[in-house]
Amino acid sequence: MKWIEIIKLRSAGRDPESLKAYLSAMAKSDQRGLTEIRIYRHAAWETDWSLHLHWESEEPEKDGSALGLRLSQTLKEFGLIDHSTWIEEVLINSIRGERK
Repeated sequence: MKWIEIIKLRSAGRDPESLKAYLSAMAKSDQRGLTEIRIYRHAAWETDWSLHLHWESEEPEKDGSALGLRLSQTLKEFGLIDHSTWIEEVLINSIRGERK
């Protein structure tokens, strides 16, 4: 099953370079079932970040993975956190018209 954890951060104006360095270091994490980590910054607000942890496992961690929970806890020092878990739904036709 494919699922994703999304950790949104609204930083409290701390140095964005230290935050970027921390997120980059975390992106190198080697966790079983973790297939990809993507980091996004809001197009208009430099203080808003979104970290996406892509997983593939038999069952999703409904409350978040150990890595996601650890990241959320650590990122609280940078600002407000919203941590959620999402399960991929299978669509008959994707946007590109391919079967997923």
